[in-house]
Amino acid sequence: MSGRTIVVGLGNPLMADEGIGCRLVERLENEAGRFPGVRFVDAGTGGVRLLHLLADADTALLIDCAMMGAEPGAIRRFTPDQVESVKMLAHQSLHEADILGVIRMAEQLGQCPRRIVLFGIQPEKITCDRQLSPTLVDGMDRYLALIRQEIGPGADANAL
Repeated sequence: MSGRTIVVGLGNPLMADEGIGCRLVERLENEAGRFPGVRFVDAGTGGVRLLHLLADADTALLIDCAMMGAEPGAIRRFTPDQVESVKMLAHQSLHEADILGVIRMAEQLGQCPRRIVLFGIQPEKITCDRQLSPTLVDGMDRYLALIRQEIGPGADANAL
């Protein structure tokens, strides 16, 4: 990847598996020296703030919990044009946003990264709990390997 790359973890770490994106970015931040020029951001519940993060990037990798109807712990890689959101918003807070809606806003403003990749991870549980489910904990190394591979060749010689 060339140019400015950002890896964004999304989610709420107080809601069990909903916090997987934040946990993965936290782990990647600890090895940031391996990825010169890559910015790692825990965007939490993101909201419209994500719009500003995207504006500064040529490439964006977004990591989030996603209800995909898959087995708990499954990870899927996709681009914005390969998915359709069915998220229902309450429209009660600026912290609430649909990732695809924010990407559309960035496009309309001419501030969208040229390349966007989303990683969705199927949760096992979403409940008030600071701990990830055992299923997602067991998948952490696999998720990290896939994300490192996406960040760039040679980022993880042991990936996959």
